[in-house]
Amino acid sequence: MPVNLPLPDPATLFPVAGVRIGVTEAGVRKPDRKDVTVMLVDAGASVAGVFTRNRFCAAPVQICREHLAMAKDVRALVINTGNANAGTGADGLERARAVCQTLARQLGVEVEQVLPFSTGVIMEPLPSERIEAGLPAAIADAKADNWLRAAEGIMTTDTQPKAFGAQIMIAGKPVHITGISKGAGMIRPNMATMLGFIATDACVAQGVMQQLALELAEGSFNRVTVDGDTSTNDSQIVIATNQAGHAVIDSLDSPNGQALKNAMLDVARKLAQAIVRDGEGATKFITITVEGGRDAAECRQAAYAIAHSPLVKTAFFASDPNLGRILAAVGYAGIDDLDQGQIELFLDDVHVVTQGGRNPAYREEDGQRVMRQNEITVRVALGRGTASDTVWTCDLSHDYVTINADYRS
Repeated sequence: MPVNLPLPDPATLFPVAGVRIGVTEAGVRKPDRKDVTVMLVDAGASVAGVFTRNRFCAAPVQICREHLAMAKDVRALVINTGNANAGTGADGLERARAVCQTLARQLGVEVEQVLPFSTGVIMEPLPSERIEAGLPAAIADAKADNWLRAAEGIMTTDTQPKAFGAQIMIAGKPVHITGISKGAGMIRPNMATMLGFIATDACVAQGVMQQLALELAEGSFNRVTVDGDTSTNDSQIVIATNQAGHAVIDSLDSPNGQALKNAMLDVARKLAQAIVRDGEGATKFITITVEGGRDAAECRQAAYAIAHSPLVKTAFFASDPNLGRILAAVGYAGIDDLDQGQIELFLDDVHVVTQGGRNPAYREEDGQRVMRQNEITVRVALGRGTASDTVWTCDLSHDYVTINADYRS
């Protein structure tokens, strides 16, 4: 069960003018499962994407990059679950292109205006014929209020759908934001297997969309980890349909740009944290903040060392305050001139380490009290400067091994 993650509230998943969504069961991997989703986008939308940095990226990632680089209006997204179409070579590219071509033909648009996405098992041929056969039903199902069905239709090992929305006012006009994501394992976005789609009816110039997509990823999906594995398929797409009726935002530094970015970042963070809360086998949601660094990069470096350590993560699962493991992770994080005598460590309200050694006032029963909670904050002070950064992670349980051992069966 996910850690303190409520089911999506349909009332908060606002339809976004200019986006219609359809979902169908195409039998990609298993019968009686929503597994093909299409997002139909009106002409004139601004679209950008951020993708995995894994050099062994999946066929749909390669094609998305190609199509976006052509700078044509994106008119449709097609997403399948059950098969990642990664590690499939030229055949995988051909099959992904065939799906794009079929959808483009049925919609009367150019193939370059279609973006494909896949998630699921790696190194198996994409059953493109099944996906293509399911496209008419997905198109017929398309409507503006289908966000929850879409969130269900992109799941793999997720135990529940992930979807959030927001509404703000910009220049007196209501602006709607709705997003969905999937992911539970193979999560360490370095933009996880994660997919994220966020749409708004705000009016945003295409020229600032890539910056918006990058800043949203950096503040959300690039701050989470479940198991430290960067997937072959990670993708985040941001869509602005330009239908809200306010003046076009051509700078994220403007008041309107800041208001929109902050609202979208709030949705993106909720989606990213939902992935961690639903991490495979997770029983605890852990916030790791490292402060007092010379820059944010080294703070993040130390935070990820803690978050990726199997010894740290299993200690959290066991509620065992074996907190020397955290210090060890900070020590091997790669900050070569780190002064261990400056390190401070806090577990929620408990001051565990001071000046690099055990705090004389620390009692193990206090540490264990915190470790038993299902939401925990680890705070490390490096004593080197004023920078800070935060990542979110989960524990590592027996169920994680079981889920991943049995994943293909």
